[in-house]
Amino acid sequence: MILTPQGWALGVAAVALVAAGRFFGTLELFLLGAAAATLLLAVTVRAALTRLDVSVRREVHPPRVHAGTPSRIDLEITNRGRRRTPVLRITDAVSGTRGADLGLGPMAPGSVTRAAYRLPTERRGLVEIGPLHLLLTDPFGLTAARIPAAGRTELTVYPRIDPIAEMPETAGHDPDAAQQSPTSLGRSGEEFFALRPFQIGDELRKVHWPSTARFDELQVRQTELPWQGRATVLLDLRDEVHPSDASLDVAVSAVASIITATRRSGDLVRLVATDGTDSGFLPGNAAYAAILEYLAVVPRSPGASLVRLLDSLARSSHGGALLVVSGALGPHDRTRIAAIRHRFATSVSVLVDRSAWDDTAVDPALPGVEPDEIHITRDRPFPQGWNQVMSHRRRGRHPAGALR
Repeated sequence: MILTPQGWALGVAAVALVAAGRFFGTLELFLLGAAAATLLLAVTVRAALTRLDVSVRREVHPPRVHAGTPSRIDLEITNRGRRRTPVLRITDAVSGTRGADLGLGPMAPGSVTRAAYRLPTERRGLVEIGPLHLLLTDPFGLTAARIPAAGRTELTVYPRIDPIAEMPETAGHDPDAAQQSPTSLGRSGEEFFALRPFQIGDELRKVHWPSTARFDELQVRQTELPWQGRATVLLDLRDEVHPSDASLDVAVSAVASIITATRRSGDLVRLVATDGTDSGFLPGNAAYAAILEYLAVVPRSPGASLVRLLDSLARSSHGGALLVVSGALGPHDRTRIAAIRHRFATSVSVLVDRSAWDDTAVDPALPGVEPDEIHITRDRPFPQGWNQVMSHRRRGRHPAGALR
């Protein structure tokens, strides 16, 4: 229990009035100071003797959302005591905001009260929630007791995913892309080429139980070699191309959209970033969830190197698609990207222009559809630019050799 600023002010005033009454011999001032001191003492004793038996259950619904999707905190407050509770306030810290502050009226013994409040989900990231306290004050607002009622929890806000067109198949896809692992034998002795997540309609006898235990989701033996492309998505995290977090947010959203569209088409996808991250061509929902968790919190990286990453891809990659997502690239970076395009069947750069995140910036004058670059601007958001390029790719309108 602590004194509020009003309580401290009343205490100082009481001492001053009593002292003035004694010094000037004024009975009225002395009595007024004594009354103030008596009131402060009474509410302090009352607050110290008040015992609460209140439990609070807090849940995040849902605990993981994409940017712009609503999420809320649901509270269930139960009075487990034998007496009626006084008026309470609930305070819950929420990172990036002033926190939640809710009023709670008196509760009868055994009663349950429910409350809720919205969480900020406008931007990707980790929203830290808590600790939650019950605030007990007296009717005069002179004392306050902060009672811990719930610990810390968090909300993961994934980047926004825009519905975009899938990449068209190209003849230059790696012929070995369908193999997630070397050809192996199952326990039953049946030869299979790869594993894939279980889908409704699959036969249970085709479930590969050792891999199911490893990936923590049902994996099915794939006895036929399917046509399956590969896409490598490169995320440039350098702060020299992303002057602000808002610029990186736009780029991360584009990466998440590309990865989601690639998975929807049944192709394998790999995420590499200039901070050294490399997801590999991993199958299944668990790997996809891990990528989203990473994209939710990845920051700008001041010491990252795009050149080293491009050199590594040039040595280890052959076939498939390369999608480079960056900010304002300089001539040297563009030259290095162009130098490794021959290693891939398809190569497209997605560049975030300043007007995409800075309202004061002038939207640049861009040419028509460029086959190997997509510029994200205020007037041409990522889905529009991406879908235009993919549409021209399907119709074969790109210049010869532009997408290689």
